[in-house]
Amino acid sequence: MPKTISQQISEFAVNLKYEDLPDNVIAEVKRFLYDSIGCAYGGYHTKDVNILRDIYRAMKGKKEATVIGFGDKIPAVNAALVNSLMIRALDFNDIYWKEDPSHPSDLIPAALNVGEMVDASMKEVIVAIVLAYEFEQRLCEFAVPGIRERKWHHATLTQFVSPIVAGRLLGLTAEQMTNAIGISGSHNHTIGCPTAGRLTMMKNTVDPMAVQAGVFAALMAKKGYTGTTAIFEGKESFMDVYGPAWDPQKLIGGLGESFKILECGMKAFPTEALTHTHITATLKVITGNDIKYDEIDRVIVTTIARACDILFDPHKYRPESRETADHSLPYCIAAAIVDRQITTDTFSDEKLKDPRIREIIDKIKGEASVEFEKMFPAKQPSKVVVKTKDGKEFAEYLEYPKGDPREPMTMDDLKAKFNALSGRLLSPERQNEIREMVFNCESVEIKSLMDKLTV
Repeated sequence: MPKTISQQISEFAVNLKYEDLPDNVIAEVKRFLYDSIGCAYGGYHTKDVNILRDIYRAMKGKKEATVIGFGDKIPAVNAALVNSLMIRALDFNDIYWKEDPSHPSDLIPAALNVGEMVDASMKEVIVAIVLAYEFEQRLCEFAVPGIRERKWHHATLTQFVSPIVAGRLLGLTAEQMTNAIGISGSHNHTIGCPTAGRLTMMKNTVDPMAVQAGVFAALMAKKGYTGTTAIFEGKESFMDVYGPAWDPQKLIGGLGESFKILECGMKAFPTEALTHTHITATLKVITGNDIKYDEIDRVIVTTIARACDILFDPHKYRPESRETADHSLPYCIAAAIVDRQITTDTFSDEKLKDPRIREIIDKIKGEASVEFEKMFPAKQPSKVVVKTKDGKEFAEYLEYPKGDPREPMTMDDLKAKFNALSGRLLSPERQNEIREMVFNCESVEIKSLMDKLTV
């Protein structure tokens, strides 16, 4: 019988070696690890993270893995959820968007915490992170159009990848890993509503929950639990249930010839990915022409159709939560105009009530462009036109944001982002120690790294 898709994925994942990884791939793993740890520190104070942490502290359990920053030792399957939410909480972690969007760094805790549980080498953890990016990003291109266009959330993709990451560190055989993918992929499909309309804490939580479920599935498979072998292409499988138009070669073709992590982007703003080019263009117009918020008559943002649907939804004009505000292009544009910057403080409860933002937000309108839609996702075009009350008009056009692989974050950018996110928790000396440890992590013990991350 020909091998199923999940069998082929499993064989690649089991057989990939650290020595197979090019130097630039290893270097990129360290950059994303450093960025993700910074994002986790940023999520330290959020309400949703602390709710989950309180639940697991009360539950207690075997002290297998560390919660970043807090230092709690809890079961690895639970630590993976809390740490993934910490990375995800501010919507500041990485982004890959082809047919579907995803945030592959949500999966990094599956590598860190399972690696910590089994005392794996950091080289093995690096391999697991490479696998996380490889298959999360490949799944983003698997469906044409993507599952997001079919009203499903990208956590539906993560459910297939998290057992691969955890399974690699648990030392699963190819057969066991196939089972783990089949176990997780049978029950973690996520509808699109967490990112539609009025957003709640679930916007950032569904993907971490899929990470946790994949860790548990890998643990089940390790003990001999079986799962569906043809989870992608069998009867009533993923491809069967979600409709036609799939490109299996995007998922399994050319494995090992190059690595997808080199194509992933980072975020310069703690906002939904489709906002970034528009924010950058707005800041260029406003600062370049020294336009004050009370001088503006109208702002027209030309974007792709799906951005208009997601980011100019009526709920987005009066956001009442951080989760809705960082997915509201009118709010982000208004805040950028008023403050001439976007930071994590942009989405505080106090800032959401800023009367200057309320004054200008209704002047911001979105227009969908068929031409721009054809350019996406190879480009993320934005045109921002600002019309002032004295009749003048200023415009800026951009095709991709800062952090895109074509305009990557520099080491100075990453350091500034990390230090800003961790500044309330870490001294400059500790910030430097963590940076040095991460960028030399192949020679560090996983438990030493996790201990160092404790505040």
